[in-house]
Order: sequence, then structure tokens, then C-alpha cells
Amino acid sequence: MEYSLAMTFLTATGLKSTLSVSGVKPTLTEAETNALMDTILAKNIFKTDSGDFVKKSSAQLTQKQVTKYEVA
Repeated sequence: MEYSLAMTFLTATGLKSTLSVSGVKPTLTEAETNALMDTILAKNIFKTDSGDFVKKSSAQLTQKQVTKYEVA
């Protein structure tokens, strides 16, 4: 299984911007996600065309299962 975390923030202009991280651990908790998003807001290192991240909007952990087939 492959897991990814999508974190959506509101920007300075009121638009939404999503930051995705792939390869996260499947045991990632809601508290850890909130702490990560708080850190991202506090450090203010990401810039977007619609301004800085100013507020958390949402987050979701996505599980993806890939089945590979051998073809001849």
C-alpha cells in the first residue's frame, strides 16, 4: 500500500492551496497532521501565486493499492 497526505490551506487572498506529501506512514494520526500543518504555517516557507498560507482548511490521508501484472 502507498499512502499520501493532502493538506489544504487558505492563502492570504482567501483561495485554497493544497500541499501533498507521498510516502507517509499509514499510522499517521490526526494530531500529527495538525502539528505538521501548524509547523508549516509557523515557518511560512511556502509561497504561492495567491499569497502565503494563513489558515488550515482540511487534510486527508489517501491509501492507494497498486497491483502489477506481468504481461508477455
